[in-house]
Amino acid sequence: MNYREFSEECVRVFALNGFPTPNENELQRLFDLTEIMLEVNEKMNLTTIKEPSQIILKHYLDSVSVSKYIPEGARVIDIGCGAGFPSLPLAIFRPDLSITPLDSTAKRINYVSETAKKLGLSNITAIAARAEDLARLPEHRESYDVAVARAVADLPVLTELCLPYVKVGGRFVAMKAAKGDDEYARAARAIELCGGGSSSIIQADLTSDGVELEKRRLIIAEKVEKTPKIYPRNFSQISKKPL
Repeated sequence: MNYREFSEECVRVFALNGFPTPNENELQRLFDLTEIMLEVNEKMNLTTIKEPSQIILKHYLDSVSVSKYIPEGARVIDIGCGAGFPSLPLAIFRPDLSITPLDSTAKRINYVSETAKKLGLSNITAIAARAEDLARLPEHRESYDVAVARAVADLPVLTELCLPYVKVGGRFVAMKAAKGDDEYARAARAIELCGGGSSSIIQADLTSDGVELEKRRLIIAEKVEKTPKIYPRNFSQISKKPL
C-alpha cells in the first residue's frame, strides 16, 4: 500500500468511526510508522497484524480512542507499551502530552525510543523497567495525570500495577476487548484498595466496514486518595493472589 492509498484508508476509517480527519503531518507519520514497524517486525516480534488497513484500525485508531479521556498537557505513562501502543499514535495526535512508554523488555523500549526519534516525536521518553519496581521510585510514584494500559493483563492485576503511578485527581484507563465487561466486574476491590474511587466502563467498538465490529471497552478509574505503600506487591504475589 503506497502513501496515497494508505492516507485515503486512514481518512475513511477515522471518519467511519466518528474521529476527526487526520491532517497531512499526522498521515505522513502514521505511514512512516507503519513502514518502520513492518520492517523491524521481520527481525523482531512486534505485531501479528501486517495488513496496513488492519494496522490502521486495530493499532492506530484503537490507540487514539483514549485521547478524549486524557486532559490537555497531561503527563501520561503507558504500562506495558509493547510495540508502542497506544504511546506512538497518541504522541502523533497529541503533541501536548508528555508520554512515558514503559515495558520490561529492553529491545521493545529501544525500538519505541528509536522510532519516536525517526518520527520526530519529542514528547516521548521510554523506560525499560518492571512496572512494580518503577512504581516504588519517588520520581514516578503518584506523579502522572493518567496511566494507560492496553490489554496487558487481567484488570485486577493491571489496577495494582497502574494506579500507584497516578496522582490524586488523575485517572487510570484500561483498554480492553469485549472480555473487559467481566474484568470490570471483578476489579472493584482492587480499584478501592489502590486508591481509586468512581469507575466506569465505556463501549468503544471500532469498525472498518460499518458492519463487523472490533469490540473494545475503556475502563476508567478515578484516583481519589494515595495508594497504600504496600502496593504494588511483588509480581509473583500480584499474579498468584490478585486483589
